[in-house]
Amino acid sequence: MKPLSFASLMFLVCMLFIAQTTSAQSVLSGAQVNGNFQMDAQYYQVDSAIGANAIPEKMLMNSWTNITYTAGDFSAGLRFETYLNPISGYYKDLKGSGVPYWYVGYKTGKFDITAGNFYEQFGSGMVLRAYEEHNLGYDNALNGIRVKFTPFNGVTLKGIWGTQRYYWQKSPGIVRGTDLDISMNEAFQSMANSKLKIQLGGSFVSKFQDDEEISIGVDTTLRLPLNVGATSGRFNISYGKFDLSAEYATKINDPNASNKFIYRKGQALLMSASYSQKGLGVILQAKRLDNMSFKSKRTETGNVLDINYLPAITKQHTYTLAALYPYATQTNGEMGLEAQINYKIKKDTWLGGHYGTDISLNFSQINSISKDSISGFKLDEPGSPGYESSFLKIGDKMYFRDINLEISHKFSKLYKASLNLMRQDYDPLVNGHDGEPMIHSNIVILDMTYRFTSTHALRGEFQLLQTKQDEGDWAMALFEYSIAPSWFFSLADQWNYGNETEDQRYHYPLIAAGYNNDANRIQLSYGKQRAGIVCVGGVCRPVPASNGFTITITSSF
Repeated sequence: MKPLSFASLMFLVCMLFIAQTTSAQSVLSGAQVNGNFQMDAQYYQVDSAIGANAIPEKMLMNSWTNITYTAGDFSAGLRFETYLNPISGYYKDLKGSGVPYWYVGYKTGKFDITAGNFYEQFGSGMVLRAYEEHNLGYDNALNGIRVKFTPFNGVTLKGIWGTQRYYWQKSPGIVRGTDLDISMNEAFQSMANSKLKIQLGGSFVSKFQDDEEISIGVDTTLRLPLNVGATSGRFNISYGKFDLSAEYATKINDPNASNKFIYRKGQALLMSASYSQKGLGVILQAKRLDNMSFKSKRTETGNVLDINYLPAITKQHTYTLAALYPYATQTNGEMGLEAQINYKIKKDTWLGGHYGTDISLNFSQINSISKDSISGFKLDEPGSPGYESSFLKIGDKMYFRDINLEISHKFSKLYKASLNLMRQDYDPLVNGHDGEPMIHSNIVILDMTYRFTSTHALRGEFQLLQTKQDEGDWAMALFEYSIAPSWFFSLADQWNYGNETEDQRYHYPLIAAGYNNDANRIQLSYGKQRAGIVCVGGVCRPVPASNGFTITITSSF
């Protein structure tokens, strides 16, 4: 068995046994066991035209099962995972089966203690975020201990100590951290009923990694810091309809493969302001990152072993062509701004109709940061201080810009529709394609749903993307018929009709059907998938082209 050793498994079983035999009967009477399951399997067919290569195994499969036991203030759980072999596009190092995630925990008095694996986030995550995202094959769970202490109402102090998941192994570095969070309105009785809400917080996280020999040039070996610390401070203030929050983080010099082994401190600032009232919402966000890659292994550059998470402030699109060119967070430096206005035109007006009309306008732009070389060194020269950067000066290079307008209207009890208009400017550099030209695209999406009866509905999507760069223009149509609460059937096709090379104007048809039964679902699909990139929250993974069958089964209890 892989990460969970026999001794650890016996420990977990013993803890469950102890909980069942020694806890108070009143606690046992409330014991619950919950779980969920998912399996994704694909059968691959070769299609050299679209780049779907032969898969020696013919079929690949990812699957996981969570089991959680709770009895009063005691809890325990584990997750079994199997990748035989990993679905195309996921890291090959996931190959195998085992129990990479298990924990036991209990609450007593003002303490909440967890031993084993756990996920945790301090503030917005800029100095610590341990999380799992199945769609990315991403899991940086910590293995160790976590203690939460609540000395007073409204005051929470956390401490964590552990190593990170590294596929089926553990990170070479040790991660330690503490976080203090104070809700002033809960901590002080005099503010309990105040309209002014104030929350303050601060974190410190440190990693330790043994020294190793990393050389630059012929005869220069780097002197590496064994301990790297990062700290942050944050606040959130709200008053009535207004909300303002900010977090600033800094990290000491941390030469690593992501920043080309430069000795420069890292900085990050994230600010957000919002206003909301009935029918109107406004959100503004700004972010600046500078040299903030923070991993528990210096030489790692992939989407693993991240200690922190750097939030994206671009809109996360769900429509296929709108997400064709997604933005990935640039940990070495970026400055960005996002603004969004949501407005609802009132009911029973000329523009609002009987049900009202929702309008959402979103804008985001991400640029590089300004970098100037330091006297005596080249820009980003390994082993050097790296560069100088004025905190408020925006870099000349635009990485990404997205302007999108969504209008949604319900015409009757049976029919509703939404229209999306978008303009995107995308530099392929953000996903590792340095030197490729900027891609400018205009996108139109129409989404319509007609309900025949209370259980039968037909939804149609019509998408169009126009660009003179990359593979040229795309069109997509999707029809989905659902019979609530059990069945759905869909038929879709993507067409690269604007490809400059006429014999590469491929179609990507896909047919799918699904069945729901209580908390269980099975879905079958057959068709082609184009090569691309899938991103969640600014973290991305490539998706290779494929052709064949896919089956997905999910279940929970």
